[in-house]
Amino acid sequence: MNETSDTQLMAERLESLKAGIIGGLSLCFAFVITSLINTLVLAKYFQTLANLHVSVNWHCWVSGAVACFSGLLFGITYRYIIRSDNNPQLKAGGVLAFGLVRGLTQIELGLNSANKVLPCLVLALESVLWFVVGAIALDTAIQLGWLKPFPSA
Repeated sequence: MNETSDTQLMAERLESLKAGIIGGLSLCFAFVITSLINTLVLAKYFQTLANLHVSVNWHCWVSGAVACFSGLLFGITYRYIIRSDNNPQLKAGGVLAFGLVRGLTQIELGLNSANKVLPCLVLALESVLWFVVGAIALDTAIQLGWLKPFPSA
């Protein structure tokens, strides 16, 4: 294979890895912030949202790991979605695709279980918010030159 194309391929893979790391860290940060808000505000002051209280146990660690891994996948995919063109519909579509898949699953879980639906709606909105934070972090990294967008063909 051509040595130049191997070098370019490795450079693109490294940029995708950087995008994944930025996405994972930003969703981890969003997870921690929303968990604190859920515990300290929503669960404390709104009785119907009391089951949003997060205690540090294995469930919290698994949820945090899932958020980080989802952010990693989002970061890699988002870089390929937006490429180097400036299309706000693509950006919003990528965020909503990831956020709604996660959020609508939580709503469906709430409808199928004995839980109330309102906490699941809050979690669904929280999921979309996580990916908005991830997109903002990735867009900022691209603007600062820390990350290169995937080139448009």
